[in-house]
Amino acid sequence: MLVAILLLALGTQESPTQPPAAAKRTVTREYHGVKVVDDYEWLEREDDPAVRAWSDAQNAAARAFLDHIPGRERLSQRIGQLVRSSGIRYFGVSEHRGVIVAGRSDPAKKQPEIVSLPSTDAPEAARIVLDPNALDPSGHTAIDFWSVSLDGRLVAVSLSKNGSEAGDLHLYEVATGREVGGVVPRVNNGTAGGSVAWNADGTGFWYTRYPRGAERPPEDAAFYQQIWFHKVGRPTEEDVYELGKELPRIAEIALESAQDGSFVLAQVKNGDGGEAGFWLRPARGRWLQLSRFEDGVVEGRLGRDGAAYLLSRAGAPKGKILRVDLASPALHRAKVVVPEGEGAILAFVPTAKALYVVDLLGGPGRIRMFPLGRGAPRDVRVPEVASVRQAEALQNGDVLFEVETYLRPPAFYRTDASGTGLVPTKLAMTSVADYSDCEVVRAYARSKDGTRVPVNVIRRKGIRLDGHNPTILYGYGGYGLSERPAFSTTRRAWMDVGGVYAVANIRGGGEYGDDWHRAGNLTRKQNVFDDFFAAAQLLTAEGYADKEHLAILGGSNGGLLMGAELTQHPASWKAVVSAVGIYDMLRVEGTPNGAFNVTEFGTVKDPEQFKALYAYSPYHHVVDGQAYAATLFLTGANDPRVDPWHSRKMVARLQAANSAKTPILLRTSSSSGHGMGSSLDEIIAERVDMYGFIMALMGIDYDRYAQR
Repeated sequence: MLVAILLLALGTQESPTQPPAAAKRTVTREYHGVKVVDDYEWLEREDDPAVRAWSDAQNAAARAFLDHIPGRERLSQRIGQLVRSSGIRYFGVSEHRGVIVAGRSDPAKKQPEIVSLPSTDAPEAARIVLDPNALDPSGHTAIDFWSVSLDGRLVAVSLSKNGSEAGDLHLYEVATGREVGGVVPRVNNGTAGGSVAWNADGTGFWYTRYPRGAERPPEDAAFYQQIWFHKVGRPTEEDVYELGKELPRIAEIALESAQDGSFVLAQVKNGDGGEAGFWLRPARGRWLQLSRFEDGVVEGRLGRDGAAYLLSRAGAPKGKILRVDLASPALHRAKVVVPEGEGAILAFVPTAKALYVVDLLGGPGRIRMFPLGRGAPRDVRVPEVASVRQAEALQNGDVLFEVETYLRPPAFYRTDASGTGLVPTKLAMTSVADYSDCEVVRAYARSKDGTRVPVNVIRRKGIRLDGHNPTILYGYGGYGLSERPAFSTTRRAWMDVGGVYAVANIRGGGEYGDDWHRAGNLTRKQNVFDDFFAAAQLLTAEGYADKEHLAILGGSNGGLLMGAELTQHPASWKAVVSAVGIYDMLRVEGTPNGAFNVTEFGTVKDPEQFKALYAYSPYHHVVDGQAYAATLFLTGANDPRVDPWHSRKMVARLQAANSAKTPILLRTSSSSGHGMGSSLDEIIAERVDMYGFIMALMGIDYDRYAQR
């Protein structure tokens, strides 16, 4: 009944808020002898007035639905209160000659800022270095990344607008916040990101640079990332090219300086598929190649003992760590200092006396300490079902770790005198989102091929497993990125209504190492979808929810997952929320960031990879006359990672095919992109729409719960 009432909010067929049907303009393309018909390819043309008009009308229809959800006002107030009444969160903390510089998210402000502190125990003494809210009160200017000079005097900051991630570099004095020097353009993009590494005395830095002006054709503007050197105070036109002409078109570069500025290390990824090579440059010397893509080295850090430490997966899918002497750097002379073990190595940080290693055990993390001299490795105590985010070495030999759980907000800890315990610092987020009435249960599903898949269930204590609990299942499964325990302020609103929130550690991620990732990429992508469906079946079998109480949620690569689940199992969900997703797997590689994804998804140019892509491509598996679950699609008009036309085409196809009276909505934000750089107002509004949509479809009026 509630859904019928909500559908009436969309108006009659003649109402301006009724989602408009998209015209069919059939295009047929042939791939390896297979003819593929596309009725909505015309919706890919962003600059076509007809496309803009259709998209605007779809957005109006979505707003007519979302703005009339019962209890929406109370839900919006609650989510706003959860976000804005929580404490400050620090992130990206680093130390440079006694100066602590960090990012700071203040819920009173629309965008995070950069601050300096005298220590990790004196947040009250923080001084603002750069506040983008002062630069742009609208909240549409965001920090992409920053890099502090080794002497702690200057910070280089990439700034971009409207979620575009198209960043230019600005320099600021840490002590005063005063901008100095000129702007260095085109250092960051949503395709390959951006990075900076400083020289020893802070007079210059190496940086990533995209083509400028007429250096490349317009279609190559987001490719061919290179390394250049900039002298502080000099015009950027005098910058010196250093490395990149020999790198792939889809190279992604990350830079790091040694603490004393004696070396610079460059990680060069071959797109998003997990391959990486490393280059090393002495402060006075030339770049030399330390490893190639085929060598299996995927991460690197410069130590404080004249060595580089490299994470290798060669013959070790869960990872091993190598030590390379910088006096004579050669991969074939590297020594194994951390052998492969039961956990998948996620990150590591070297100090002068020890190497700290962060492992993943199927999702949750642990920390191990390996003395560089004599002594056996030891575990560092962390909470159960926790994630270890940042790991940063301090100048006194301590290491700073950011730790969070599903139920406790993130906080920074430093190692104690023994190196095996953690001491809390005052850089800890507080939150009014109280989860003391909740617990986390870790269960395991069996996928179609028998693979054991972890599922983390956040639930209220004493829950009745009668199949009637409103339940959201979330997943991602790609690029070797792992779903680790993460605290959420807004999730509390879902728990308020008796909701269950589950996170599946499916293949395609890195929860169990490289084999877990490889089992879910390229021609093996279907395993990801099977794993997620198995997690849903587990939730049903264990009595959490039947299909009338089960919703699924994902974004980006997780949006692809949502599209696959919607088309492969259309009758299994009450609601689907899919954000900034990829849906046309045959056309995606023609977009800038889609080219970077070829090493993860595959290419239609290869017959076997085309076969796999076509077999699961959500857009191509929408069936006329099929009844589909209610679905909310969200996209950002300025998304540099997944072009908004994916959502437009998928919505047009589903609306034309759907035989059910379920809403298929397209919500487009004109002031955001893929999610990076979104203002706090934008984030709150998005969460209200996502949770509100699911609640409405399940017949939940938030007013009833808010009054309890």
